[in-house]
Amino acid sequence: MATSTFSGDETAPFFGFLGAAAALVFSCMGAAYGTAKSGVGVASMGVMRPELVMKSIVPVVMAGVLGIYGLIIAVIISTGINPKAKSYYLFDGYAHLSSGLACGLAGLAAGMAIGIVGDAGVRANAQQPKLFVGMILILIFAEALALYGLIVGIILSSRAGQSRAD
Repeated sequence: MATSTFSGDETAPFFGFLGAAAALVFSCMGAAYGTAKSGVGVASMGVMRPELVMKSIVPVVMAGVLGIYGLIIAVIISTGINPKAKSYYLFDGYAHLSSGLACGLAGLAAGMAIGIVGDAGVRANAQQPKLFVGMILILIFAEALALYGLIVGIILSSRAGQSRAD
């Protein structure tokens, strides 16, 4: 019979890796939706006012940043999972899962908001240039939702490893 050098709960890394995957997948879904939705608005607006295309690319860039937030949390989580070096318990797996879900779902919600606001905003900006500052402010508040998820995700992932004194 082979002996295992694994310490902790053997199913715990499943939840940790699920958290890393959730952070990346949901954040990238939000980034993709926001990019596609606001990109359609930029393309539509570019037919009427081609000189405003570069100015109207802001929502696309802001949506793309959401994927980076998920990547950051996924890397933090995956580097914290090494059950052969340090005991990894269910508490740690659940902390990493909740961290990934917090960041990922916040990124998904922010991406939906950025996409909808970006689409309508760039079209409206083509007709009334005074709306640009208002659109940018709304986009900033939508991006802040994902930033809140990133912050909570970092805090939750830092809780992993604090369940027991080894």
